[in-house]
Amino acid sequence: MSYYDILQEKYPWDQIKDFIHSRESKHVINALSKSNKSPEDFATMLSPAAENFLEEMAETASKITRQRFGKTIKLYAPIYLSNECTNSCVYCGFNRKNDIERKTLSFDEIEKDASIISSQGIQHILLVSGESPKIVNMEYLKEAVRICKKYFSSISIEIYPLSETNYHELYKEGVDGLTIYQETYNEKTYSQVHPAGKKRDYLWRLKSPERGAQAGIRTVGIGALMGLEDFRTEEFFVGMHADYLIKNYWKTHFTISFPRIRKAAGNFTPHQIISDKNLVQCLLALRIFKNDAGLVISTRESAEFRDNILPLGVTQMSAGSKTEPGGYQNNKHTGEQFEVEDKRSVAEFVKSLREKGFDPVNKDWDRAFLNTV
Repeated sequence: MSYYDILQEKYPWDQIKDFIHSRESKHVINALSKSNKSPEDFATMLSPAAENFLEEMAETASKITRQRFGKTIKLYAPIYLSNECTNSCVYCGFNRKNDIERKTLSFDEIEKDASIISSQGIQHILLVSGESPKIVNMEYLKEAVRICKKYFSSISIEIYPLSETNYHELYKEGVDGLTIYQETYNEKTYSQVHPAGKKRDYLWRLKSPERGAQAGIRTVGIGALMGLEDFRTEEFFVGMHADYLIKNYWKTHFTISFPRIRKAAGNFTPHQIISDKNLVQCLLALRIFKNDAGLVISTRESAEFRDNILPLGVTQMSAGSKTEPGGYQNNKHTGEQFEVEDKRSVAEFVKSLREKGFDPVNKDWDRAFLNTV
């Protein structure tokens, strides 16, 4: 069964939402007492009733994280290749209808960004673009990867969904990571927030992580944009997607991100405002449910918040990020996807991690391990 089939047959959205919001303290106590957590236990840990057990959940999540990952935080940074986009996603600063400065980096500009970022010690890069396949086409992407190979040991992409064949082409060039958020797993809401453009195809996007794994990509990241729907129900479907992927593509390492909607061009009003407490509960529940998944917190979040959640299960963080094309070469902050909250430099963030007893990891992979045959 595909994950979509599982959603249709086993997990109707409204039924799951009602289940999560009907849980009581006795259900939470029972769920936390089990060594192996079922989907029902996971849903229970996401419930309003579980908010009264966050200390117990934090202790468990911290213990699991130390056992699986130690006190390490893998660092990465994004390079925004282009903010050109053919979609009309109502929540995104790159929405084609927004009046922002549009820019696609030249190959020389990509090299400049790569040089700046690598000089700060970062060895994991994430290449990001709006969804404009005619501008950011396969040849452009391949050349961008070739440039970045000179500076980074690991190259990931966060772009429009590709076919398995195209993912494999980029894999052969040196791409070892893929990040692609479903945005929302509620199919009805998905169509509402994606009124135009190729991104309207819910199923094509939903199956993208599988195509990436089938193409040989080593690490695949998923997530939902927190604020488009009931966050508790949304994160249940993120977790179940991770569960499905881990079971079916055991050679691939999967990560989960928790992006909250931030201020951007278009001034979209979220369905829900996600509090720090809300996000922490989701992070804890995911760590307890999926012990070995990487959990990612980006510079969307404030420095204070990121520092406070270090012991709770996070394993990967961005640092020194710019979210507009060419942002590392200037300070104009025009045409950005969203406003960065943690504005610390890489050096400042690394210093903070070490002061708190954590080991910043700049490199944990080398392309020499890639099997690109």
